[in-house]
Amino acid sequence: MLTLMCSPHITAGYNGGGVTSRLTFTLELIMIFLRSTMIVSSILWAAMAQSANSQENVKATGQTAKTRDLKTSDQDKPVAGKPDTRTKVEVRKSSQSSRAKGDINFDDLQFKIEKDASFKPAMLTDDVKKLDGVYVKLRGYILPSTLFKETNIDQFVLVRDNQECCFGPGAALFDCVIIEMVPGKTTDFVTRPVTVEGKLKIDTEKYKYPNGVGPRGASHFAIFKIDGVKVK
Repeated sequence: MLTLMCSPHITAGYNGGGVTSRLTFTLELIMIFLRSTMIVSSILWAAMAQSANSQENVKATGQTAKTRDLKTSDQDKPVAGKPDTRTKVEVRKSSQSSRAKGDINFDDLQFKIEKDASFKPAMLTDDVKKLDGVYVKLRGYILPSTLFKETNIDQFVLVRDNQECCFGPGAALFDCVIIEMVPGKTTDFVTRPVTVEGKLKIDTEKYKYPNGVGPRGASHFAIFKIDGVKVK
């Protein structure tokens, strides 16, 4: 399996024979493996940390939060005989012409799944599946809580908005995309929205919680990934 990850020049160096070529081949394999492992581990750590913070906040608010939630729930319920005036979130998927050019938005990744529910591949719609392997442009925000530095960033989480509500426990799987920059490409952190270009991939195995069981019963912290080529 590791051989498939090797670039052509590494394999060629190995086939050329010699102790030096083999040593270089082995070292580069180790670096590729470690980098991949570190990317997943750092993002998973951020997801677990966000979960812990969320649980602490719930404990801190205690009964007051429960009372407030009950009041809010009652206020949100439509009153019999009166029109429902609650604001509904409008889903705005990209047009066919935009999708043909690779211009998509987070609504194009949407599928039916309850928050914190266990993910099943069968949940994905045909429209979402068609995006697998497509070169896309997706606009969103770099999630700062998943970063360990602010410059020369080679991996981060792109989210729908900047309220830090789109990743980890309580977030929808289609509201976040893992960005792994291709070798030689990096970006810097900014608070404004950015557009990421690269090949979109659906990975239902790489971003699972340990043993497929995470906070509140979720099985994954992400399923979408982009091999980032540009961030602007």
